[in-house]
Amino acid sequence: MTVIKNICVYCGSSFGRVDDYGQAANALAQALVRKNIGLVYGGASIGIMGKVADEVLALGGEVLGVIPKALAHKEVAHHHLTQLRVTESMHERKMLMAELSDGFIALPGGIGTFEELFEIWTWAQLGFHHKPIGLLNISGYYDHLIQFLDHVLAEQFVKQETRDLLMVESDPDVLLDRFINYQAPPVIEWLSKEEI
Repeated sequence: MTVIKNICVYCGSSFGRVDDYGQAANALAQALVRKNIGLVYGGASIGIMGKVADEVLALGGEVLGVIPKALAHKEVAHHHLTQLRVTESMHERKMLMAELSDGFIALPGGIGTFEELFEIWTWAQLGFHHKPIGLLNISGYYDHLIQFLDHVLAEQFVKQETRDLLMVESDPDVLLDRFINYQAPPVIEWLSKEEI
């Protein structure tokens, strides 16, 4: 079993078109608190980001936000968290979020969410970390992305073992249980962290 103390959640600073996304943020927050897992996220008080943080806090859980100085005003930094860390750059933000987390989940979001998800997945492929990664596919939000990733696999631009690193579930409890029972596959470390 994997020890999961904190999960990094990537998600939108918007609410999206349907209420299901906000409800999923609440459901994930509730599952995290039930399992005594802290939230690490992008530090904003708006959109799905703010919603998942607010729900964890309302239920007595711990929330650590990480936001770069340049975005603290645009994304409206959340100042009522257990802890808020302000970084100098986006790169520093992502590195710190990765270091503080024992796993990574993407809720619905935009290109920032995609970028964070693909970067952390690439880091797993390269052997920089051996932590679980998952998509919380709410109301079919990620259906087309999943279909495309399976196409990339079929076209042999991604290996099966790399595709398998990304778990997909629609129920947060099921996804978190998979994280807790996660056994990282052996991965060749292509580069050390110092080389990136």
